[in-house]
Amino acid sequence: MATQIHPTAVVEPGARLGEGVRIGAYSIVGPEVSLGDGCVLHGHVVVGGRTTIGPRTEIFPFASIGLRPQDLKYKGEPSTLEIGADNVIREHVTMNPGTEGGGMVTRIGNGCLFMVGVHVGHDCQVGNQVIMANNATLAGHVTVQDFAVLGGLSAVHQFARIGRFAMVGGVTGVERDVIPFGSVMGDRARLSGINIVGMKRRGLSRDEIHEVRKAYRLLFASEGTFQERLEEVAAEFTSSAPVMEIVDFIRADSSRKICQPEDANDL
Repeated sequence: MATQIHPTAVVEPGARLGEGVRIGAYSIVGPEVSLGDGCVLHGHVVVGGRTTIGPRTEIFPFASIGLRPQDLKYKGEPSTLEIGADNVIREHVTMNPGTEGGGMVTRIGNGCLFMVGVHVGHDCQVGNQVIMANNATLAGHVTVQDFAVLGGLSAVHQFARIGRFAMVGGVTGVERDVIPFGSVMGDRARLSGINIVGMKRRGLSRDEIHEVRKAYRLLFASEGTFQERLEEVAAEFTSSAPVMEIVDFIRADSSRKICQPEDANDL
């Protein structure tokens, strides 16, 4: 399929377009932008900065992709935004490139859905097949792992991590790291259980789900310290990959505490 560029669109010299790219009316593509094969930009899309977009990604009207990050420390350094393949980026989404203080790159994986009004801040690392519902927001330096789902109007604090398969409820403020498979909700997010529906949808076995549920109960029990319970879970579930994923996530270096149930003692 031939590349199609509407007569009113502006594609600046230097922009790299793959085969079959379609650019709609009044869209603007900057000189350091690369669009992969089959990308679609509907009307009134702006893609600027040093932005690379993978094949078959579709961007809807009034999205602003790759422009200057909302960080007062940014001084024009040549940072980048890397967006993978097969993503859907809906109306009014904003995505910012990285900064010198965060590794110089914001990265989006493959097969994600960003609904209306989503914001992905500078230096964020978003995995594959992530779903962010309307007006969900990531501050700078946030990590969102594969298959996570963020509900509408949720907001994630800078440097926080959202684990794989995690579910963030709508209108939830996330100040702490959310464990893989965890489900959180509330004005200030607290763990409300595990994301069983998401685990089933992604093909985890009944035994794997049972192990995660059992480990969750033990990890957030009232007896002993959190560190003692973590070591107990690690020793008991060594052969369970999903449980050890949770253990490794908690053990990893992070500037944020772990989100816990409402009645749990803080770390």
